[in-house]
Amino acid sequence: MALHEEVPEDLIRKVCREFVGPIYQRPPLKASVERRLRIRRIYSIEVHEVKGRLVLMTVHCEAGTYIRKLCHDIGEVLGVGAHMAELRRMQTGPFTENECLVTMHELHEAVVAWKELGDDSLLKKAVLPVEYAVRNMPKIYIRDSAVDAICHGASLAAPGVLHLTDDVSKGKPVALMTLKGELVAIARALMNASDIIEIDKGIVAKPLRVIMRSGTYPKHWKSSRFVEKG
Repeated sequence: MALHEEVPEDLIRKVCREFVGPIYQRPPLKASVERRLRIRRIYSIEVHEVKGRLVLMTVHCEAGTYIRKLCHDIGEVLGVGAHMAELRRMQTGPFTENECLVTMHELHEAVVAWKELGDDSLLKKAVLPVEYAVRNMPKIYIRDSAVDAICHGASLAAPGVLHLTDDVSKGKPVALMTLKGELVAIARALMNASDIIEIDKGIVAKPLRVIMRSGTYPKHWKSSRFVEKG
């Protein structure tokens, strides 16, 4: 963040702390979304260094937060004005710059090695399995006999649940997984984890987006009690 005038460091840190929590933001003029007032949450702002008018900081925020607008608003509160001088995205969800990023050149080399040499080791490092994207999500592990029906859009009934994580919450997204750890679908939980483990019938989750291709697991529609149409 570049301030338009120098400001005492202790004041900068104090004002930045005031922006932690829910804040109002209106997207800037050059934005791909409608310019309506909305609320975004700032989880933390860590000021690493202040050098003259430049402020180096790390912002942990909700998706959809405009950092350039945040810098502008901090400058307004400081009374000197400010703008975003440089932005570096270090993490998005479970993806971090140290674990997941590859260049287009590295990806090209991985594809060439696979096609010409039959070596897919580089490709496996460059292209992560889809399950990596849901590693931080609540999960419900389901019976093999329920998988194919869910792949066709059926809702998950209680008998199809084998086990689940404690953070499954009613109304929130949940990953439906096979016992092998394969992602079947993203669903919306219809009850909390504590309620799911207590019941033996009823719908517990409805798919939002099916990921696994139908036919991957055997069809058990006629005999299975573990799925119901919703």
